[in-house]
Amino acid sequence: MKIAVASGKGGTGKTMVATSLASSLAPELSIQFLDCDVEAPNAHLFLHPDIDQEFPAVIRIPRINENFCSLCGKCTQVCEYNALAKLGESILVFPQLCHGCGSCTRQCPEKAITEIPRQIGTISKGTTASGIIHGMGELSISEPMPTPIIHQLKAMFREGDADLTIIDSPPGASCAVVASVHDADFVILVTEPTPFGMHDLKQMLGIISQTGTPAGVIINREGIGDNQMDDYLSEQDIPVMLKIPYRSEIAAGLAAGRLLTDIFPGYQKQFSDLYHAIKRLIQQRELGGLT
Repeated sequence: MKIAVASGKGGTGKTMVATSLASSLAPELSIQFLDCDVEAPNAHLFLHPDIDQEFPAVIRIPRINENFCSLCGKCTQVCEYNALAKLGESILVFPQLCHGCGSCTRQCPEKAITEIPRQIGTISKGTTASGIIHGMGELSISEPMPTPIIHQLKAMFREGDADLTIIDSPPGASCAVVASVHDADFVILVTEPTPFGMHDLKQMLGIISQTGTPAGVIINREGIGDNQMDDYLSEQDIPVMLKIPYRSEIAAGLAAGRLLTDIFPGYQKQFSDLYHAIKRLIQQRELGGLT
């Protein structure tokens, strides 16, 4: 099973939920944890994996052989990201705009394009003391595109290698978020009862509605707002899986790098129950699709 934890709004407690779920289930399941928030990965600060492998994350960018290039401009026409431009008697390549899709290479009639690797970040792998396999992508400073690293990170960790894969998604509702959640069996959306939380939750629900992935909501910092969030989710028939009240002890513990389940051990059972509730929802959905 693959569960993605997303938020829309940053700072809602997404990583807190993802790491708490992983640590609560580690005694009973084999778990892979993928930190796909590659622009600011921080799950390792809570799970403390022993990192023993590191790999370069690369994309392959075009190199033009001017001895063969006829300046037909076909490569610039097929590039959807404007990473190539025809200027005078040359084809210019803008590496930071290139997505490594290979369209220019395939469409060049003169076979004048070769692809060379360009490192845009790193992928690391390690294991926590409780046996959680931890994978993390990290985008290099000044690089603009997190999505290729997310794809490579997910490809490195096959779903069948563990009972459960937990994906800690980036905040927002960008391409990076879509890349993180698109093949999940279930998406946990973490929000807070504020106008900003409501706005960004609606954006994420719009994405989830397009993928058809079942989803449920965890409301963090319960008590700081009003009932608008509950009313909206009830109207949309979206299950609220868990509510975590606002408490200063939680904020202080998280700031010190402690897991929620260490701050309040009672949450370990709640997250275990959450997992089994998700399993039931997925099974019910599958049975409904068969009838």
